Amino acid sequence: MFDTNAVIQFATELNRQLIEFATSPLVYAQLGMILIAVITALSLAASLKRRSSLFRETPQSGPLLSLRRSVHGLSDLLFPLLNVLLLSIGVEITEQVISTSWLVRIATSLSVVFLIYSIISRYIKQQLVRALARWIAIPVAVLQVFGWLEPVTGYLDTIDLNIGNIHVSAYAIIRVVLFGSILFWLGRVSSRTGQRIIRRQTDLHVGTREVLAKLFEVGLFVVVFLLLLQVMGINLTALAVFGGALGVGIGLGLQSIASNFVSGIIILLDRSITIGDYVEFEDGKAGVVREMNMRSTVLETFDGKDIVVPNEKFINNNVTNWTHKDNKQRYSLNIQVAYRTDLDLLFELIREVCRNHPKVLSGEDYPIEEQPDAEIQSFDDSGITILVEFWIRGIDDGKNRVGADLLHAIWTVMQERGIEIPFPQREVRVLNEGSGFPASPGK
Repeated sequence: MFDTNAVIQFATELNRQLIEFATSPLVYAQLGMILIAVITALSLAASLKRRSSLFRETPQSGPLLSLRRSVHGLSDLLFPLLNVLLLSIGVEITEQVISTSWLVRIATSLSVVFLIYSIISRYIKQQLVRALARWIAIPVAVLQVFGWLEPVTGYLDTIDLNIGNIHVSAYAIIRVVLFGSILFWLGRVSSRTGQRIIRRQTDLHVGTREVLAKLFEVGLFVVVFLLLLQVMGINLTALAVFGGALGVGIGLGLQSIASNFVSGIIILLDRSITIGDYVEFEDGKAGVVREMNMRSTVLETFDGKDIVVPNEKFINNNVTNWTHKDNKQRYSLNIQVAYRTDLDLLFELIREVCRNHPKVLSGEDYPIEEQPDAEIQSFDDSGITILVEFWIRGIDDGKNRVGADLLHAIWTVMQERGIEIPFPQREVRVLNEGSGFPASPGK
């Protein structure tokens, strides 16, 4: 039965508490402290953005560019950070002055929630991780602010399911999903940042940098995996016994992956292949090494294709590394001229054309065997075949299409000097013309 007196009594008590709250000097003092903290935070954030060039505009050049850009990226977090700091100071002040700070503490907790939301919006780009953070992390923070988190988690823990000796609850699932997403996101960000820092250590050899980067990636993955097992409540001691037997089976099934991983480490340690090398396999596949991963290496061809090569192919097959220790390469061209050509003049013209090309190595700084040269290769049916040799840095393809440039320049010079490029000719003789019969043999 509906109790009207109880409702009236509840409404009267609620009205009394609201009036007491609205007229309490202690409440006004805390609201004033909150207002002062928020206004001060806004003013300081605006002043820093206006007066500091580091926050005002994105750094484009100069020393420590990456660090300065990271600091500039914090400009959107200036107000939330300052607000949390000033409200925390306000809690201490109100405790000392009026001996209470519950309202300022609530404001501080809400400012922390706002800071978390700002970080999620600013730094988390993946839609799934962002959605999990917004719909789980922020509500959890709000529940913590108002002291409702423990009752809610207790209720979720009662929604459970037992499968043999395994106990699964709604709270455990939410905890694993939330912390697992955060761990993997932090792991990937840390891996990317750590590898970038390692690869910037120019005092280390590029192969050593790659080894350290890959070991850092593997070590970080192991740490994240172990932390996730702890979050799931799995006993690592019991897992070690099971993992030993499981590892044997997985090792047999994944020996190819293990072989590729070990091969990648060997390649990086012996420095036979590094980023930027041009390599060629026996089957004709060739390209520039652009990326070296734990399982494979990516080669980029000059026509824009990426070839993913398992690392063990570099160990088990013959590989030609064109630019391993020295990127200087010798190339040759073949041209043919008529027998009546002045070869001394032609040789000098060809050498001059080669020396004038900006990418052909020539001059007193290079030994005579690396100077551009032209010589007779063979005497053929239609003309004399000339061998043109020259050295360049890099591969004669892509941006270094030197051979094609030299052929065009040599053809232009030969045309200007009237030097003939022969073509196959055949002479037909008609014997005993008019007799109607072919000549007898020997006549």
